Amino acid sequence: MAPALSDDLQKRVLEAGVGRASARSIAARFGVGISTAIRWLRRERESGERTPRRQGKPRGSRLDAHEAFIADMIEAQKDITLQEMIACLKSECDIEIGRSMLSRGLR
Repeated sequence: MAPALSDDLQKRVLEAGVGRASARSIAARFGVGISTAIRWLRRERESGERTPRRQGKPRGSRLDAHEAFIADMIEAQKDITLQEMIACLKSECDIEIGRSMLSRGLR
């Protein structure tokens, strides 16, 4: 993964984009990737967002709200399978979740 670019660099690229210069010329001028310049300029144009987005793993999970229910399911039936848990979550809590996501959430 490429290193994070500075906030200052992003602001300078966006300021240069105000003059309606092409994204390719702006990218070459500041030494950033063409797709990066295009993405930053498009995001500012469409949503007005100028600050960098948060990096890293997304916070929380849909399972967090049902943690006690899942623990009770496991306590009631020690050898419950993931598929049985998925079916129970769907019927009792009205939550649809994949087997890999449930497995990851149990770790």
